Amino acid sequence: MIELRTVTFCLAVLFTASTLLADWNQWRGPERTGEVSIERMWPGTLSGESLQKIWSAPLAEGYSSPITESGILFTVETEGEANERVRAFQISDGKQLWETSWKGAMKVPFFAAKNGSWVRSTPVAKGGAVFVGGMRDVLVKLDGKTGEEIWRVDFTERDGTDVPSFGQVCSPLLDGNDLYVQAGLAVAKLNAETGETIWRSMIDERAMFGSAFSSPMIATVAGKRQLIVQARLELAGLDPDTGKELWKVPVKAFRGMNILTPTIIGENQIFTASYGGGAFLFEISQGEDGSFSVETKWNNEKAEGYMGSPVVIGEHIYLHGRDKKFHCLALADGSFAWSTDEEFGEYWSMIHQGDQVLALDQKGELILFQANPNSFAIIDRKVISEKDSTWAHLGIDDGKLLVRSLKGISAWEWK
Repeated sequence: MIELRTVTFCLAVLFTASTLLADWNQWRGPERTGEVSIERMWPGTLSGESLQKIWSAPLAEGYSSPITESGILFTVETEGEANERVRAFQISDGKQLWETSWKGAMKVPFFAAKNGSWVRSTPVAKGGAVFVGGMRDVLVKLDGKTGEEIWRVDFTERDGTDVPSFGQVCSPLLDGNDLYVQAGLAVAKLNAETGETIWRSMIDERAMFGSAFSSPMIATVAGKRQLIVQARLELAGLDPDTGKELWKVPVKAFRGMNILTPTIIGENQIFTASYGGGAFLFEISQGEDGSFSVETKWNNEKAEGYMGSPVVIGEHIYLHGRDKKFHCLALADGSFAWSTDEEFGEYWSMIHQGDQVLALDQKGELILFQANPNSFAIIDRKVISEKDSTWAHLGIDDGKLLVRSLKGISAWEWK
């Protein structure tokens, strides 16, 4: 413990001066990677009085993750199996600032009903606006200070498509004035100011397979800035300006259960893991003529993913698997460095700072561990939600940990 805390202190000295504070304004944080800037170091424990709840509020059911901008927390819920409701809270003390709602509930197919028919998409906030994806394939822009609706897009009306069988799951991505979302049974680019559709790509009008479970990323891969999207059956890179497919590769999965957010590694590699297909590392190359090619560097069929997107630290990938165990994979060849004997919940969300990872288990337990390719090095663990499951992704803002349970929101602070 002494050595770990010494390393942590040294990291703080090295990086605090050059790291800017960032709002947790979208799915998996400001870069959509789960990485936490080192503006305030985590202590080496969760026990005792070190981590304390400072406020909480009851909510209706939902899986949408908490996001923040300028001291305000935004959350979404499905109210009474009829409406979707967005609420804004003051992060410092939990005071509710506003709420707004619209008709938006639906039923998912019977084989997915055990996980509920509640809102899944996580909003994105920037510049005083909040963009919220609703289950019935709508996208709504709200004023972040008042909750007033600015514009609304109903993709089923605009594009003449059916409501996706599992609802809109994708968390929208904002890049400048460009808004990207996998909705309307396609990938769509919208003007964030007006809601106007600029282009649609990768159209699949089957309501069962055209609706994405994943969320897009923007990254420079193989020398070109591109939109990385994972559809139900394939992974692709799109030209952000035109929507043209630059490259595409099939990803094996049972019933199209490609759920993870694509993980960009280095200059030209992308990792994902699917239910029924295992873990994959793809390498993207660009030829002299500007065309792209994809090579599967490895596929570990035994390392199946489910819903939890991994973190990459050093030369290893840390992944919660379909088997409910936690795995460490070597980036070089996909081999197991280790796997836990212990089985956890069905899902983990993870955030990391340096080589420390904080995971929230779907069963309501926080687990703090050090990324270590030799063993699962748990530092501490603490149950923070005994009654409700915790499927939403963790959030963090200025040292406050934000936890969305199935029926509530809470803020925690290290003392």
